[in-house]
Amino acid sequence: MTGPDACTCRPPSPQPSLSAKRRKMADKILPQRIRELVPESQAYMDLLAFERKLDHTIMRKRVDIQEALKRPMKQKRKLRLYISNTFNPAKPDAEDSDGSIASWELRVEGKLLDDPSKQKRKFSSFFKSLVIELDKDLYGPDNHLVEWHRTPTTQETDGFQVKRPGDLSVRCTLLLMLDYQPPQFKLDPRLARLLGLHTQSRSAIVQALWQYVKTHRLQDAHDKEYINGDKYFQQIFDCPRLKFSEIPQRLTALLLPPDPIVINHVISVDPSDQKKTACYDIDVEVEEPLKGQMSSFLLSTANQQEISVLDCKIHETIESINQLKIQRDFMLSFSRDPKGYIQDLLRSQSRDLKVMTDVAGNPEEERRAEFYHQPWSQEAVSRYFYCKIQQRRQELEQSLVVRNT
Repeated sequence: MTGPDACTCRPPSPQPSLSAKRRKMADKILPQRIRELVPESQAYMDLLAFERKLDHTIMRKRVDIQEALKRPMKQKRKLRLYISNTFNPAKPDAEDSDGSIASWELRVEGKLLDDPSKQKRKFSSFFKSLVIELDKDLYGPDNHLVEWHRTPTTQETDGFQVKRPGDLSVRCTLLLMLDYQPPQFKLDPRLARLLGLHTQSRSAIVQALWQYVKTHRLQDAHDKEYINGDKYFQQIFDCPRLKFSEIPQRLTALLLPPDPIVINHVISVDPSDQKKTACYDIDVEVEEPLKGQMSSFLLSTANQQEISVLDCKIHETIESINQLKIQRDFMLSFSRDPKGYIQDLLRSQSRDLKVMTDVAGNPEEERRAEFYHQPWSQEAVSRYFYCKIQQRRQELEQSLVVRNT
């Protein structure tokens, strides 16, 4: 059963997804008339206001997390390096040639201390290159270097092993180059003294330079784009005045590869010295574990389906309440004045029918002869013939133009 209000409503036109979300949020609101009938519904409206506030807070936090993920999130940890070697003496009665020659094997291994992550990083993933330099007098200029360099197809490993023939203790030097992410550079000594930095990323160096400019008020007061260097600045950049946008390009000549980690080690062939292992702790930068949790939070869709189901139930309930309110209004209006309400309903239906069929005027009155004997009919006929004559004149003029051309 429907009332006049229900008859005049129109189906909503399709909207973009964002508008649909806003419309769904609006559909959750109970009309004021229903809230007046049911005072307890105010508790629901309070929950709806809290939901909006919670949605805004979550959205703001998601944006904060997205911005935080764009910046590097590193923490310093200890990488413990283990260097050990074993010696295999020569065996004259060995069947293979390897056993008949004395040899030693050097192992370079390591692990991250107090690593909370479930996926343990391989030892080689911390380094860009590893060079082991053996005694050149013992192994000659062509066989005294053992090198490992990272390539795009490098397979990570938990350690490195070097095996060489020999029965004498060997002095060796290990050069380890850390794989900095983002890349870091060693500053020119003059620039390092100016900024108080030794090895840093390019962005941190530019930031330190800008801080130095602000602290010493080197920015031109009239043209903010330029920097008026002091005597130290001029010595480093070899010019009295330069644009700040030129600094990254000029920094290229002042940034050097970072120093490698140098470890001197003696490969012992003494049988009583086989169980000794040299340990070194190296500071490395690893990804903050919180970064993975933040990424997982942004990608998580675990509760979205459940929330969507609950939202659908809320919309259906609100729609049902609105329909019940319309039926209640109909029953009340009909009970107060049945005749008047039926007449209003018929007039409403008639208006809707005209709109749906695009009918202009009043067909019931226009079919009677008296309708055309009113004073306005003479002027209407004159206007009609005038419009027809003008239309015919335009057609003739157009045909003449076409014929003349």
